[in-house]
Amino acid sequence: MTTPVIHTFKHHAMATEFQVRIADEEATYAGQAAQELFTLVDRLNDLLSRFRDHSEISQIAALEPGQALPLNPMTYDCLRLAQEVEERTCGAFAITATAKRAPEAPRPGWRLEQENSLIYCEEGRLEFDLGAIGKGFALDRMAEELAVWEFGAFLLIAGGSSVLAGAAPAGTSGWDAGLGLPGGGTRRFALTHGSLGGSGIFEQGRHIMDPRTGQPAQGRDRAWAFAQHAALSDAFSTAAMVLNDDELHAMLSGYAEACVVLGDGGTWRTYGDYPLPPEIPAPK
Repeated sequence: MTTPVIHTFKHHAMATEFQVRIADEEATYAGQAAQELFTLVDRLNDLLSRFRDHSEISQIAALEPGQALPLNPMTYDCLRLAQEVEERTCGAFAITATAKRAPEAPRPGWRLEQENSLIYCEEGRLEFDLGAIGKGFALDRMAEELAVWEFGAFLLIAGGSSVLAGAAPAGTSGWDAGLGLPGGGTRRFALTHGSLGGSGIFEQGRHIMDPRTGQPAQGRDRAWAFAQHAALSDAFSTAAMVLNDDELHAMLSGYAEACVVLGDGGTWRTYGDYPLPPEIPAPK
């Protein structure tokens, strides 16, 4: 079997490392495309980072109730998606997850107006944190750009916890993507035309907040989600850290765009009807 030629490019943004892997293409052309993708990521970081004073997320945080702000279409799309996922998860995922840390503060209230790409502050302070969806959203936008370049076989990675695959490299069944637990219990999949997102406590401790209580999520140590889009897999893996088993079943019931995989002590459980990629057998 011929080993595919894969060109790998790296770039630091959004407080993590982004990787672009392009297969079956000429090296110079692949490098030009990767540079365009990294320019796009930097632009998204300028728009979506709460740590940049002039980002649109920081401008939103300065809004008073009754005020509105026109948004860049990419910011609007990211917030609209976050709003939809919050509704789907009954609030287990929210970009205002830290709001309940101060019980005396008014709960943030906001709405979007599609016609003019506006956000309205209705109540409270809109201190958004897009950390659980922003990197996946960036990967989705990068994949759209690669489609313009007519590249089919690619793998996009943000920090190792967010992965989005295109077509498989020539001569392979897909891009190797793994789910692993400390001490063993790894499963590997041949990922194509889909995404994998992971959330857990092993690198940063119990940093994931339950938006419904304002307290750190206690139920799980690690969760993964497969989905059609990277923003969804990021958001659903985060929500799965908060939800119990019955809530996970309810969230994914009749929803064909994502599934959640949990691995507890080597026992793997899958929730939802989204098809898992083919599994790569463990070496004997």
